[in-house]
Amino acid sequence: MTTASSPATPDHDLAIVGAGPVGLALAGWLARRSATQHASIALIDAREPAASANDPRAIAVSHGSRVLLDTLGWPADATPIEHIHVSQRGHFGRTLIDRDEHDLAALGYVVRYGSIVQALAQAVRGTRVDWLTSTTARTPQQDADGVTLTLDGPQGERTLRARIVINAEGGLFHEQQADTGKHRRDYGQTAIVGTVTVSAPRPNVAWERFTHEGPLALLPLGGADYSLVWCCTPDEAARRAALPDDAFLRELGAAFGERMGRFVAIAGRASFPLGLNAAQTLVNGRIAIVGNAAQTLHPVAGQGLNLGLRDAHTLVDALSTQGFEATALATFNARRALDRRFTIGATDTLARLFTVDAGPLPLLRGAALTALEFVPPLKKAIARQMMFGQRN
Repeated sequence: MTTASSPATPDHDLAIVGAGPVGLALAGWLARRSATQHASIALIDAREPAASANDPRAIAVSHGSRVLLDTLGWPADATPIEHIHVSQRGHFGRTLIDRDEHDLAALGYVVRYGSIVQALAQAVRGTRVDWLTSTTARTPQQDADGVTLTLDGPQGERTLRARIVINAEGGLFHEQQADTGKHRRDYGQTAIVGTVTVSAPRPNVAWERFTHEGPLALLPLGGADYSLVWCCTPDEAARRAALPDDAFLRELGAAFGERMGRFVAIAGRASFPLGLNAAQTLVNGRIAIVGNAAQTLHPVAGQGLNLGLRDAHTLVDALSTQGFEATALATFNARRALDRRFTIGATDTLARLFTVDAGPLPLLRGAALTALEFVPPLKKAIARQMMFGQRN
């Protein structure tokens, strides 16, 4: 690859910064579309592809996202979610969502981060995509015809110029972009995550249990293992982080209940603060943002990756029909506004409603869960929103 000799001469049609699931999917889709498969695309990532291979973090992927990803590849170890059980600890109200209600093989899937990254990386290998690993991008400078990036890589500092730049990761590069605006909220919660083993597993059932501290989710990983996301106050999270495994599992059992017997083991215990951080617009001239660069959401509805994949797929549609021009990015931004506004707003509302346990709120939540169970059209509409998003 050669560097640009003039600011007016892009050496790539498109540069994608970030090779996580959304950046890889974007590159893979573009490399396979007839309208864009011959484009010059650079994929820039600070890591080597193998660095994520053993990442055990679990991600919820909706049925709609699985459909989008089918053209690229799918992890062999993905676990189907056939049923979702939603309830409150210590209060009435529950609802059950079943795959048969939607005539689907699965409502969604649980995949390990390392597995989905490797599957998507395999889809990108062998294409025309110019994958620059161990390389960071900074200081984007754009003009009427393109964007110039400063790259730091194994061969030192250099520049790369592209007609369009897509940021698919957060960090310094994202913070340097102006005019995207941010919607931020600190939920005052910390998520404890890990992989737990139970004594009486319920195959292919995902659990969302609302406790007095916040949501507690268990996602099936196959066999007796489940991915845990336990939301609580920062003080409680710090206290539980110091507990030995047996004491931690006893507290987890008290919070979740006995629907799957006892919790007998935990591995990979970690924690992170929860907040909303969402851009109000996805486009600034010839630069667009997708994935974690565009939004990080509360995990209560499992929508973060799914929203990012829908953003990326719509971007591919716009670039395929309008070319690598700022007008294509403007079209993409307009098309994504409704789904993003609805999904981000709904997730934010759920996160706030289900993290307060005072006054009449538990009764109101119980009534809402019961209403979903006894009004099938409403339950089906909400489930389809979670699987497919809001369509224009």
